[in-house]
Amino acid sequence: MTRQAGMCNPVCRQISGQDRALRDRLIHLSAMRPGKRDSRASQTFGPGRRTAREASDMSSETIKARRSYQAWVANETMEDYSLRYAATAFRKWRPFVITNTALGGISFLALEAIGGAITLSYGFSNALPAILVVCTLVFITSLPIAYYSSKYNIDMDLLTRGAGFGYIGSTITSLIYACFTFIFFALEAAIMAQALEIYFGLHIVLGYILSSLVIIPITFLGVTLISRLQLVTQPIWVIMLIAPFVFIFHKEPEVLSDWIAFAGARGSESGFNYLYFGAATGVLFSLVVQIGEQVDYLRFLPDKTQKNRLSWWAAVISAGPGWIVIGGLKILAGSLLAVLAVSSGLAFDDAVEPIHMYIQAYGYVSSDPWIVLTAATVFVLISQVKINVTNAYAGSLAWSNFYSRVTHFHPGRVVWLVFNILISLLLMLLGIFETLETVLAVYSNLAIAWIGAIFADLTVLKPLGISPSYVEFKRAHLYNVNPVGCGAMAIASLVSVPAYGGVFGEVAEAYSAGLSLATAFVVAIAIGVVTRGKYYIAREDSLPRRLKGQHMVRCSICAYTYEPQDMAYCPFYQGAICSLCCSLDAHCHDVCKQPEHVRVAAVASPGGAHFRRMIQPHLAQRLAKFLGVFLALAVVTAAVFLLAYRMIELDGTFAQADNARLLLRLYVASLVLICIGAWWIVLSHESRELAERDLVSSLEKLSETRQELMQSERLATIGQLTATVSHELRNPLGTLVSSVSVLHKYLDRSEPPVRDELDRMQRNIKRCVRIIEDLLEFSRDQSVHVRPVPIDRWIASELEEQELPDSIELRTELRSNATVVIDSEKFRQVLVNLLQNAHHAIALRDDTGPPNGALTVATRANGERFELQISDDGCGIRPDSKDRIFKPLFSTKAFGVGLGLPLVKRIMEEHGGGIDVQSQWGNGTTVMLWLPLAPEGTAAERTSKILRS
Repeated sequence: MTRQAGMCNPVCRQISGQDRALRDRLIHLSAMRPGKRDSRASQTFGPGRRTAREASDMSSETIKARRSYQAWVANETMEDYSLRYAATAFRKWRPFVITNTALGGISFLALEAIGGAITLSYGFSNALPAILVVCTLVFITSLPIAYYSSKYNIDMDLLTRGAGFGYIGSTITSLIYACFTFIFFALEAAIMAQALEIYFGLHIVLGYILSSLVIIPITFLGVTLISRLQLVTQPIWVIMLIAPFVFIFHKEPEVLSDWIAFAGARGSESGFNYLYFGAATGVLFSLVVQIGEQVDYLRFLPDKTQKNRLSWWAAVISAGPGWIVIGGLKILAGSLLAVLAVSSGLAFDDAVEPIHMYIQAYGYVSSDPWIVLTAATVFVLISQVKINVTNAYAGSLAWSNFYSRVTHFHPGRVVWLVFNILISLLLMLLGIFETLETVLAVYSNLAIAWIGAIFADLTVLKPLGISPSYVEFKRAHLYNVNPVGCGAMAIASLVSVPAYGGVFGEVAEAYSAGLSLATAFVVAIAIGVVTRGKYYIAREDSLPRRLKGQHMVRCSICAYTYEPQDMAYCPFYQGAICSLCCSLDAHCHDVCKQPEHVRVAAVASPGGAHFRRMIQPHLAQRLAKFLGVFLALAVVTAAVFLLAYRMIELDGTFAQADNARLLLRLYVASLVLICIGAWWIVLSHESRELAERDLVSSLEKLSETRQELMQSERLATIGQLTATVSHELRNPLGTLVSSVSVLHKYLDRSEPPVRDELDRMQRNIKRCVRIIEDLLEFSRDQSVHVRPVPIDRWIASELEEQELPDSIELRTELRSNATVVIDSEKFRQVLVNLLQNAHHAIALRDDTGPPNGALTVATRANGERFELQISDDGCGIRPDSKDRIFKPLFSTKAFGVGLGLPLVKRIMEEHGGGIDVQSQWGNGTTVMLWLPLAPEGTAAERTSKILRS
């Protein structure tokens, strides 16, 4: 192999480092087309195996190319196992540390802002029941999500994949989750900027920028640094949160009655209004997605053991659904503080800003204005830094998951961290805080549909056994789209969004979020029952039986080692592949799932094939890439223009209206250039992919040619060896046959043990003769002499000549009524070999006694071909031997030479047919042979047509 790989070097010398890595990977793993590859998959695993040794013998240049390509992504201190299972070695924190880190994220003051907003709008009588109802539902829906994420150590996106959405279907939920993170990042950073403006007099635009930039270095190192930040700041934050309320209730206990009596801007003296209650729940339901940020930390919990089970469950409940308990209290606190702020004379718009709320609260702690302002500002800054590191961290994970599947490209989590913060900055410049209620109400209708579908899968479909009991997240084993989650979310959104728009009346408008939750829950269960969980698992996980007890497995693509939970077996690369490399691979085109995918697509859209042929094959993917690149560039450009506009506000000498119109025109004009640039980027990327596909195709052909050459050399060696052996052994064997016959004649009346020994000698001599004949037949290149044969009658006559034990029942179902052009002698050899194999399989199954079983021979005409099926109920073929049964000289029998099936395969191919073997260990084997039917005409004409074809 080394010599042949070296022959490629002059041709490939100018290939880039990454292409060299791809070339060497394909050559070393003998990557061939599916169904034609050398089956050495099991050699990828285990120490001392052939592929592992080849990997260690790779040139240092190739290894460097691979690792430099993956170096940024492979640094798990920064990546935090984004897009993959959190490894056991990385999960080194105690449950308390994880709990503290996760709960540190609930410091966000948007909770107080939301509580204040719904109270000022709808009154206490409607806000309080809405808060209690939503908090209860959030706790219930969050509990199974927290449990499964902690148990399987996966983030929200990976959980969504396996909980009813599929590999590609969950991209839309990643986008929804990413929207949640940057919306709330913008809200929290805006609150922080307000505090900086009030305390330092810093312009609000500069406050937006500073509030965004300060988060990047902390979040850069992921949970490692975030956990330390939360551990240090948590005691300070708790004290500063509780202290003002202690003073409020101590100095002015009657404030509770004023709070309870507050009617709100839209409220009435009569108290509860079911429409206002529904509208308040719509705003609050946007918080349901917060569980995603909680499980982004809970996935780092250690495995649950008998020793830590109590602390493990305490962490899951308190840091998972338990966040809403503290969060609900903060919402109520914001409601109270907003009422106090309005009572002190603040306008409604100012009263919902947390900085004003806590200035009012700390006014009860001290009468010194400077102390009050300083304490409120410090508290706001601490709170906002604590939550926005979580928002930015969760957003980087969500964008990584989204773009890795859409583009098969992952530059690293930190890139999407900056991207997420940039979008948040854009929203702040647009003034998101002024439209808080509307933004959250619209968002909640989509978010709650997502959570409702997941909740239905985890709490109903899994216990009923409709969906798998475990959570599968790897691309290699998932369907691209699962109708359970995707269908439920789509239907719920189509119902709730128009309902929120007032299409179905004011009641449906008020309760659109609750309608979305109920619809998603019911529809997900209904689709799961109807489809019977068919679209959860695309193919069986074959990796565990190949591992043989290994705890770490080397990825055949990036050469890093990972735990088996993060690995899959890849038929395309003929080896183990980590989940990240599997997600990013653009060459395999899901060949591991292709048969099921083609079948499902054909059933789902039988009438769309003609239309699809009329358009370019990859048009949809190209448009998706273009829109993604265009959107990213447009967002960046918009942020630059908005920042420029807001910076002009610092100088009051400019006319703002003229500047706004000028910048808007410049931005619209720049969109044309952005469009051209985005299209150029997409085409350049496609050009590179095309070059890589051509390289892969060329290397596959090279590998196939090399395999054919090796096979030819091997057969030539067998032929030479056979000629020598047969010449040297035939004479001694002939002498033995004659001697045994003479002994039989003279010892015919001897004792039974003597006759048994003579019979055993004769059987083994015949076996040796048959081995020599098989070797000669296999190495001999004979021409095929075919003639039309009524195949059913011919097979029946051949079966009558076969000698099978009486305990083996031979069943025939010869119903083809076909005429097939065959070489009778060669096809007789095919039939005899397969019948002998079936006989031996039955005998091996009943090795303690005489063989006892059934053997079925059936024929049929299927379209333009004849099919012969030979089935037995013997021992079957072991899974690790299935891929090697057609390899010459491979045999699982103690007395076999390993040429039976290879010879059968070659004879069938010489006849223009083929062979397929289906077997399950312990449950028998079915061999399917097929040949073309004889053309119509005279016998001579049919034979001539077959020979010409």
